[in-house]
Amino acid sequence: MTGQLLISDLIRRNAQSGVVRWIGARPARKEGLVPLEQVEITESGLVGDHRAKPGKRAVTLVQYEHLAVIAALLGRDAVLPAQLRRNIVVSGINLLGLRNRTFRIGEVVLAGSGICAPCSRMETEFGEGGYAAVRGHGGICASVIKGGWIASGDAVEPMPDL
Repeated sequence: MTGQLLISDLIRRNAQSGVVRWIGARPARKEGLVPLEQVEITESGLVGDHRAKPGKRAVTLVQYEHLAVIAALLGRDAVLPAQLRRNIVVSGINLLGLRNRTFRIGEVVLAGSGICAPCSRMETEFGEGGYAAVRGHGGICASVIKGGWIASGDAVEPMPDL
């Protein structure tokens, strides 16, 4: 039918750009995240993050709007970004819409590689049921296509298909 959009077309549409709300790096295994206003990202991920290594999980991102959902599922007033152990918290754009897509944050180009499932540390952080509360709200992982600097407040923008 003429004029009818395909599901693939609809999936590639975004209502608006997003914005970086929070950045954090893990200096050592099992240590808390250190909040950062800006950070350099190389093909291995965030400089200063102990898990930095090239690949599909070089950078982890979570949706700011999901913090309230996770808090509600835990019966808490709030959940802090550092508690989820993700590198970047973004708002205003559906992160799942960036899965399997290339997107830009500041100078950096990332490729959304898949769902970032919660780890068992969520039970340690939040207590019994922590893992279940984060499940489905853990964000996405991404590989680094082009490194550079990102900062809190930078736009999160999908890139056109190549």
